[in-house]
Amino acid sequence: MTELVGRMSFGEPRVDRSAQLTVPPAERDIAYDPPPTADSPHVRAARVLEANWTGTSTVPSRGLYPHQWSWDSAFIAIGLRHLSPLRAQAELETLLDAQWGDGRIPHIVFNPSVPLDAYFPSPDFWRSSTAGRTAGAPRTVQTSGIVQPPVHALSAWLVHRADPVLSRARGFLTRVYPRLAAWHRYLLHRRDLGGGGLASVVHPWEQGMDNSPCWDAPLSRVTPAPARSFRRADLDHGAAEDRPTDLDYGRYVRLAADYRDGGYADGTGDFAVEDPAFNALLIASEHALARIARELGATGTARHARAERLTAALIERLWEPAEGMFLCRDLRGDGPAGELVPERGVAGLVPLLLPTLPRDITAALVRTAHGPHFGLGGTTRLAPSYDLLGEAFDPHRYWRGPAWFNTNWLLERGLRTHGERERADALRRAMVGLADASGFAEYVDPYTGEACGATGFGWTAALALDLLHDEPARDTSDVPECAVEDLAVKEFKGGNRG
Repeated sequence: MTELVGRMSFGEPRVDRSAQLTVPPAERDIAYDPPPTADSPHVRAARVLEANWTGTSTVPSRGLYPHQWSWDSAFIAIGLRHLSPLRAQAELETLLDAQWGDGRIPHIVFNPSVPLDAYFPSPDFWRSSTAGRTAGAPRTVQTSGIVQPPVHALSAWLVHRADPVLSRARGFLTRVYPRLAAWHRYLLHRRDLGGGGLASVVHPWEQGMDNSPCWDAPLSRVTPAPARSFRRADLDHGAAEDRPTDLDYGRYVRLAADYRDGGYADGTGDFAVEDPAFNALLIASEHALARIARELGATGTARHARAERLTAALIERLWEPAEGMFLCRDLRGDGPAGELVPERGVAGLVPLLLPTLPRDITAALVRTAHGPHFGLGGTTRLAPSYDLLGEAFDPHRYWRGPAWFNTNWLLERGLRTHGERERADALRRAMVGLADASGFAEYVDPYTGEACGATGFGWTAALALDLLHDEPARDTSDVPECAVEDLAVKEFKGGNRG
């Protein structure tokens, strides 16, 4: 990386260097703005992304996660756009090349050069090209059969904005737009399992917060696969006390195997949950798709309208005023419409990202984030993944308490969107400082900032880089809702609706 840093370019015209995606790292120019010092957080973050680059995509972690993950790549592209807009475009294009015929974007795209025993569940478990044939799984690449949160259109729009000239010259948005539109159609139609307009997840891995206590009740009805039927490769790279339990893992395996054996058909499994973060990201990406449509010559009006309908459905089905936050809805629970899960996870704060939430809801979310249950800016440096006062809280065990950088990046964007500039600035400083100090850890203890999980983690480095490059956006709290045009980091124009 030393030689690479010595070759950084600060003002040269951006041209298509697709050949550079396969040349040795020392021969690859990376453009920085502003120019970093030789040993700055910018350079340290860039080293992580360079080390995790495979030539066509970025792995989250070389040891623990040696393939391409869906929402990881979306977040990673947001940071990569500051280093190389071309590489950021390639990141998303590689992922979309593995899209299924029914529109789903799989949560893992497997690298055939990685040994099967390096990660479980491996390609021979998912059997995508055979079990997923009816759903249109690709034949030339092996993938998983489940999905992850739809950050992709938002990511694509931000990547385009990083270098519109390059993007237009390559036809980047023209090529990705129909694929992203198909992805949203799949979620809005095939995954509306509750009939209320929201997308459902059919496996905890789809929501991304794998072992959150929010899943304990919905998972309790799932009979776990026998422990002898699988081998957990994750324990080769992380402490058992930081990872999901064997019981949780057995239930994950059972759900995935049943979904596979049913030909990846939706709506028949024992697990179906409407999650606030998953749907908030779908809404954010609908707004982004509207902006992409406008860039391509359409009006985008229908997509903005759809985003507003989804926002209304999110509030109607998942908002809980008494808790001051959104909750998950277990569609397999008691009652004709399922039941809300009475657990406070960080997913319930993520809708703060949305620019047209009513003012009373945004105010309640800010109070909850900074109150005793999450302690942001007070007892905790970053928002934890789960309620500090919850019986299941554990500051080190995966999504049962530690703080994650992607969820905090979303909260920082949300705070800034709704005029909470000082709180957003404080969170931004904490994120950048802890990311660097922890060695760009996968997640951290929310109280101490102690590194947990893998270090040199892809999205931690990418999102820290994004915050390092981004000047805090102006206060937008007095901008009327009719001015909502963009969900880009600097381009938020959404106001509050009373």
